[in-house]
Amino acid sequence: MTIGELVEQLGGKLAKGSAGLTITGVNSPASALPTELVFAEDAVSNAEALASRAGAVVLKPGCLPNYNASPKIAVIEVDQPKLWFARAAKLLRPKIECDWIHETAVIGEGAMLGNAVTVGPSAVIGENAVVGDDTRIEAGAVIGSGVRIGVQCRIYPRVVVYPGTTIGDRVMIHAGVVLGADGFGYARDSVTGAYTQFPQQGTLVIEDDVEIGANSTIDRGALGETRVRRGAKFDNLVHVAHNCDIGEDVVIAAQTGISGSSTVGKGAVIAGQVGIGDHAHVGPGVILGGQAGVFSGATVTNEGLKPGTVHWGTPARPLREVLREQATLARLARRQKAASSS
Repeated sequence: MTIGELVEQLGGKLAKGSAGLTITGVNSPASALPTELVFAEDAVSNAEALASRAGAVVLKPGCLPNYNASPKIAVIEVDQPKLWFARAAKLLRPKIECDWIHETAVIGEGAMLGNAVTVGPSAVIGENAVVGDDTRIEAGAVIGSGVRIGVQCRIYPRVVVYPGTTIGDRVMIHAGVVLGADGFGYARDSVTGAYTQFPQQGTLVIEDDVEIGANSTIDRGALGETRVRRGAKFDNLVHVAHNCDIGEDVVIAAQTGISGSSTVGKGAVIAGQVGIGDHAHVGPGVILGGQAGVFSGATVTNEGLKPGTVHWGTPARPLREVLREQATLARLARRQKAASSS
């Protein structure tokens, strides 16, 4: 695409260079070619980007006069360079060939495939499943009976989608993900101590524009529904248990586990190795730092706190509070050591 076409679709201002310059892809400043695009968001990266071999650079407004730029480089000014760069990368990405079904794929009776659907080698699509237009199902994936998948989705190799699951549009599901498996719920006989599985017959709904990282698992509801709302992004190795509700635009990093019947509010950010107990509630916009713990039934909110406050520790609480506690404990330890040695 040309710079002019990118600006027309994504907005921004062409502050320097030719709108007719052709861009073939994106790259880092260190590796960029004269037909590639880079971005910068601070003084150091601005200088590096403008001195690179790239054909175009995306900067914040007003940055250009402070640096010596290559005479041939084009400059686009936008308020959020990294976001503009990411959106440009999607537009520039080569389109993957679709509209073919491998001879080893198995398509169940009554399954409905939309236009330009691709089904890879040894993939299985169950009876009465529905797959939307331009969706790609890779090798070895298993789509259960009655599953509904929207348009322009990407189902990577060895994904398993159980019956009772609905997937929206433009959802990306990476290799090894399991969606809609039974939740971990049992009724215990108080006399014998034996466990009987509590019915796991609910549903799982994945809304539009969700991305789920490799080897993550999301369980179906027990009697009700598990739901992942629009735009949520999961890292690899994330587990969400039955009856959970994950809000819009939530970001969850690797090795996080969320127990049953818990909720996470819109725009929350959950770092790696966070543990959330059952029936817990994480409020909208809450940030949970790495290895934070939320006890069963607890509620973590930003009420009365500044936006962007990080909650940390177990139980999770504002980071400043945790640091004050640790400082107090350190002082007490030093006093005790001094007293014992005197």
